[in-house]
Amino acid sequence: MQNQTNENVAEYFGCNVFNDVVMRERLPKYAYKAVVKTKQFGTALSPDVADVVANAMKDWAVEKGATHYTHWFQPMTGVTAEKHDAFISPAPHGRIILEFSGKELIKGEPDASSFPSGGLRATFEARGYTAWDPTSDAFIKDDSLYIPTAFCSYTGEILDKKTPLLRSMEVVSEQALRILRLFGNTKATRVVTTVGPEQEYFLVDKKYYDQREDLIITGRTLFGAKPPKGQELEDHYFGNIKQRVSDFMKDLDKELWKLGIYAKTKHNEVAPAQHELAPVFTTSNIAADHNQLMMELMKKIALKHGLVCLLHEKPFAGINGSGKHNNWSMSSNDGQNLLDPGDTPQENMQFLTFLCAIIKAVHEYAPLLRLSAASAGNDHRLGANEAPPAVVSMFIGSELEEVIEALENGKKYVSSTAEFDIGVDALPNFKKDTTDRNRTSPFAFTGNKFEFRMLGSADSISCTNTILNTIIAEELCQFADELEKADNFDKALKNLLVKTIKEHKQIIFNGNGYADEWLEEAKRRGLPNLVSTVDAIPLYTSPEYVSVFEKFKVYTKVEIESRTEILLENYAKVINIEALTMLDMAKKQIIPAAVKITKNICDAALSKKELGIDNAFEIGYASKLSALTSSISDAVKSLDEKVIAAQGIEDTEAEAKFCRSDVFVAMQSLRALVDELEMNVSADEWPFPSYTDLLFTV
Repeated sequence: MQNQTNENVAEYFGCNVFNDVVMRERLPKYAYKAVVKTKQFGTALSPDVADVVANAMKDWAVEKGATHYTHWFQPMTGVTAEKHDAFISPAPHGRIILEFSGKELIKGEPDASSFPSGGLRATFEARGYTAWDPTSDAFIKDDSLYIPTAFCSYTGEILDKKTPLLRSMEVVSEQALRILRLFGNTKATRVVTTVGPEQEYFLVDKKYYDQREDLIITGRTLFGAKPPKGQELEDHYFGNIKQRVSDFMKDLDKELWKLGIYAKTKHNEVAPAQHELAPVFTTSNIAADHNQLMMELMKKIALKHGLVCLLHEKPFAGINGSGKHNNWSMSSNDGQNLLDPGDTPQENMQFLTFLCAIIKAVHEYAPLLRLSAASAGNDHRLGANEAPPAVVSMFIGSELEEVIEALENGKKYVSSTAEFDIGVDALPNFKKDTTDRNRTSPFAFTGNKFEFRMLGSADSISCTNTILNTIIAEELCQFADELEKADNFDKALKNLLVKTIKEHKQIIFNGNGYADEWLEEAKRRGLPNLVSTVDAIPLYTSPEYVSVFEKFKVYTKVEIESRTEILLENYAKVINIEALTMLDMAKKQIIPAAVKITKNICDAALSKKELGIDNAFEIGYASKLSALTSSISDAVKSLDEKVIAAQGIEDTEAEAKFCRSDVFVAMQSLRALVDELEMNVSADEWPFPSYTDLLFTV
């Protein structure tokens, strides 16, 4: 049965993708070669070839039942956007023909003013363009042909997340090739960055979700008392998957596989009702496209099973939130993983060169990596003993640390890697990995890749990988500039690596990132601790960061300023929406319920008094609830005032900071009171489902 299942998957995998197999079958040889060249080297397609490709795409899509096409892009909203046009064109005698030209394939025109632009576009400046990204395959979904595209304004400024990612991939390839040439590699013509983003998420029953205004509007519970059981027993992680969840996962896998997405691993995560899906590595821009599709399909397919998929970074207080681990590596098109240390990393100078460049990049540009994971939702996770701390550091494992220490000190390193003896004769011994895994590290080496663990579950991976590619390109460029002019390459390389290690080794930390002692140690090392989004985002426009983006033409200064404005504005908007939702729930549900419950208790106390029965308990109980309700009313008034004050602040950064320092604090005060009230009333009388309902009923 297993073999049959595997065979079936192989038969339908990628069936809804206009991939290499389909193009080879449907395109003339010259057109196919032109597309492959475009994919490999970024060369532009001629209009004639574009027409041929467009017609083949249309015929294939129509055969699959598609009636429309759409340019699918990733604006600065954090989600995808699409406008659908039918293939139909008028024909004589009231009939139609199905057409799709190369011009329509290559360029679309959505409204640019209706998407976040950070001031780049005024409301009346509406024109924007989408441009086909031929490096990412078109696909069919919901009877439409989806064409992955970039998005820019009429004046050329980039308005999306894909364009800078593609640019960064080009520059890191160029600089990595310079290093490979220095090591005598003349075969490789391209280096690609690859990503495998692990996606965490929660599943809750839709009938309970529909009764929670906070979940519907904000994606997280703004109120909720701690349940009797959370994740204390550690019994959910890798535990048996419930049938209802398993059925959802099977359907999700199938739809992802049809779209050519390499969904590989699925399991229960640490928190109750939390799960994870991890794909196989693919190139960064395709991984970004696939991850957006993955999140969309998770939500859509969950509904078919009477479930709702929550992608918020912290939907429930008191238990782990959800992240997205960005597993990043570099590979050349001659088959090398450039981050594979091999069996003797101490002798692998090419690997050590790339490793040292990455160490230097992470140390010098740590604030950029931190801000790439900054959002109102992710502020609940970072540093909360469940995710990496807000301090960026690197874990490289004991063996690699010993290797670079030996290199720094001019000593010979002797490998201590041995077989792992399990101690049971019937079980095989196996070779130990060169590193352990450090789940508390923000940026951890895990064998032949780095795992950036700070990203929130709802985040696009494009921004992080754009930054990662660019800062590493900068360090590789500096290395190449120095080594290319050296008379003695080996000596110059050794001196360069030793110098790099001495100046940047303080970013390396292999210990417990959750420990309070580490925060003190990080401070002594001079590592920044950017606790919140409003601490991190304004650093985006620092001159030294702007210069590196402009150097490689990944962003212009204006484009960085616009992104800073968008991110700060988004933070303030999210906090404002959450605060307004809390106020709405408190005024319309919580306070009325509390008054009603208190009245019922008072009525019971009066009945007892009339019967001559001691009613001290009821009087005390009613007094307690009345006092809590009064405090909640005061907290509502205070939050109301803070929200109004925030809305009166015109400067975006000042508003975001006020939302963090005042509005969010007032929200926390209101929540604490409401959660205490919930713990003191009957579940039947509480106006919305509890944490127990949400977390343990799927």
